[in-house]
Amino acid sequence: MATLSRTRRQARILALQVLYEIDVARHDPEDVLARYLENVSIAQPVRRYLERLVRGVLAHRDDIDQRIAAAAPAFPVAQLPPVDRNILRIAIYELLHEADVPLKAAINEAVELAKQYGGENSSRFVNGVLGTIATNLASPS
Repeated sequence: MATLSRTRRQARILALQVLYEIDVARHDPEDVLARYLENVSIAQPVRRYLERLVRGVLAHRDDIDQRIAAAAPAFPVAQLPPVDRNILRIAIYELLHEADVPLKAAINEAVELAKQYGGENSSRFVNGVLGTIATNLASPS
């Protein structure tokens, strides 16, 4: 189990880097992802989950961004710090599309990423948005 969580943590960190580059530098998603997937120093299970995360976030980005906007209406998605925006995208993708990732694990991992890579208030913001989304998932209206 520790190996799986370590693999996923590494893949989330790399997915954040890939999505950040795509988001901020506007580099071609396929080029950025290919560069990471070709890196043989990254373990194969990490590369596989990295690819699932990045492709999943990109495929569902509009729906994910709508969920962020609904959960945090005072903070336009386009104006969020890019690190926070992409941490949220990864976590929400996992909440919605990775059934084997426990809800609390996805949220806790996102909060840890926000503490490590985000700003002073990032972890609280990410936790609040994901808490709202998780509540909405548990009790669909």
